[in-house]
Amino acid sequence: MVTFTSTENGVRVKTWARPSNGFVRNVLFQHIVMTNVQNPIIIDQNYCPNHESCPNQGSGVKISDVTYEDIHGTSATEIAVKLDCSKTNPCSGITLEDVDLSYKNGRAEASCVNAGGRASGFEELSRCL
Repeated sequence: MVTFTSTENGVRVKTWARPSNGFVRNVLFQHIVMTNVQNPIIIDQNYCPNHESCPNQGSGVKISDVTYEDIHGTSATEIAVKLDCSKTNPCSGITLEDVDLSYKNGRAEASCVNAGGRASGFEELSRCL
């Protein structure tokens, strides 16, 4: 079991918003406890540090078959799961199983852009993917 406590990010995949031939695939994140984490689960394909001089283009990195399993705990922000994928290379095969994250004693939210896959155990994610 891995525990993240009061960190900015939990499990994260980030790519720059620029052309690339790279890929991220067949990744498994499992058996994780989040305690007051700002971004417990995040895919950011529009990464640009400090939001300065950001290119106006999509990431060329292809993200597929990423699984999040048995992840529980608390988020420091309302959006606990953020899947912000590239318009030109949408994320595919994203799987969330047994993910249970709360925010201020209530259910946390999820935000998905250009992401496809399936989720169980987290209603907001089921609507998101």
